[in-house]
Amino acid sequence: MNYDHLLHALKDTQLAEWAEKLPTQIAAGLCEKRYGDLPGWKASLEKLPALNSSVNEFNSEVRIGQTADCDEETRAQIKSVLQELIPWRKGPYFIHGIHIDTEWRSDWKWDRVLPHLAPLKDRLILDIGCGNGYHCWRMLGAGAKRVIGIDPSPRFIVQFHMIKHFAGNDYPIDVLPLGIEDLPEKLQAFDTVFSMGVFYHRRSPMDHLLELKNTLRPGGQLVLETLVIDGELGDVLVPEGRYGMMNNVWFLPSCDTMISWLRKMGFNNARVVDVCPTTTEEQRATEWMRFHSLPEFLHPENPTLTAEGHPAPIRAVFVAEA
Repeated sequence: MNYDHLLHALKDTQLAEWAEKLPTQIAAGLCEKRYGDLPGWKASLEKLPALNSSVNEFNSEVRIGQTADCDEETRAQIKSVLQELIPWRKGPYFIHGIHIDTEWRSDWKWDRVLPHLAPLKDRLILDIGCGNGYHCWRMLGAGAKRVIGIDPSPRFIVQFHMIKHFAGNDYPIDVLPLGIEDLPEKLQAFDTVFSMGVFYHRRSPMDHLLELKNTLRPGGQLVLETLVIDGELGDVLVPEGRYGMMNNVWFLPSCDTMISWLRKMGFNNARVVDVCPTTTEEQRATEWMRFHSLPEFLHPENPTLTAEGHPAPIRAVFVAEA
């Protein structure tokens, strides 16, 4: 898991000062003493064979290589190694004829988000809480100049590097083992910043919005996707216990409330561009994620409610400018 290309690329940019600190931050984020499973995951990464890919497609999907690029024995070996990193949550990926059918149909979310974005061509992009980097690849496919994803989970970092192993190291895309709190204050450097599926996990919504704003250059675009509730201006659900079996869900605002919060924190032209219920076709258990998923998180007798009796998940996409 080598970040030399990224560090060199940032050396003479507005992010140069951050780049000097990144080796220490990366080492801390991938500390084997903190994450006992990490040595095994890294060993899995090392077992992947080197292959030439006849196809690398990131625009309409994430497809690397095709069936003809390797024999069945090699393909079976690759699949076995990739499955050592189960669960795979974001995707899908297609790797040399292997379909990584992830828990989330993240491509559906991308299809909802993409029409509402400022063109990504030649933009510097930050994807916060990016998981294994699926949407980062789609951003690259849409023409981004460079994509930097951050996520504190080492499993997701290794999964990303498994995908990049087959794609090749020359692509300007990286996923760092960091949380948003690890970013320098007031970077004001990124043309587009994504925060998708993160907001409701933050204890302080206003602080998170301020953190997001501080990463954007003046005029840069924020893309925020989060759980919401039906309601009027001022309505917010703050679950006392779990929400959909998750114990780290804090604030689920109505769309009007979310827009008012964005305005309060100084964002311009805040608007909601998509609202969509989450279905059991979009989030479910698969061969690559064998644990409980959305069907188990909903009320067994009333799927319009979570298992706890809260409104079932609705996700909305908001865009605004710094």
